[in-house]
Amino acid sequence: METMVTHRVKLTPECLEVDGQRVAEAVAGESFLMQLYRKYGMGYPKFFKMDVLCRVGFIASELLLAAEGGERFVPRADRAVILFNRNTSLHADRSFQATIADAEDFYPSPSVFVYTLPNIVTGEIAIRNKYHGESEFILLPEKSETAMNQAVERALMDKETTSVLAGWVEALSEEEYEAEMELVSS
Repeated sequence: METMVTHRVKLTPECLEVDGQRVAEAVAGESFLMQLYRKYGMGYPKFFKMDVLCRVGFIASELLLAAEGGERFVPRADRAVILFNRNTSLHADRSFQATIADAEDFYPSPSVFVYTLPNIVTGEIAIRNKYHGESEFILLPEKSETAMNQAVERALMDKETTSVLAGWVEALSEEEYEAEMELVSS
């Protein structure tokens, strides 16, 4: 099966690249993720409740889909969302652990707990864009183009799936993250 990458986004704490062009650089003072959210007017209030993994994935996907152009936010079952990383939701796991660590001040937070599931980011992307196709988050021991390409190709074997929003999304903190996403079609 022949696949074609139509658009790519790379996001780090220092810069944002869309289709190989640097389009934004971090400015000291405020989180780069917040800078991008405001600069591109994403208008999604749930962003402020998201953990860092979701924020990174959300922003990268928004900019990737903006590069694609065309109609957005209409139901479609032909697009899959498949993301990968090696550290699952470690940042959220640590935040949740802090809410239950002290027996004297025990306050498990449901709003933090939900983000201990790494597939929440794929769900946020699918819900935002009304995608009804496959959605999965795959943990890999290390970043592997081969493993990621195999997962994308498997998704494209489904006769209903014509494209995949795929990529590596890793977030250990607000200062340590990376996202490399692409749109792949058959």
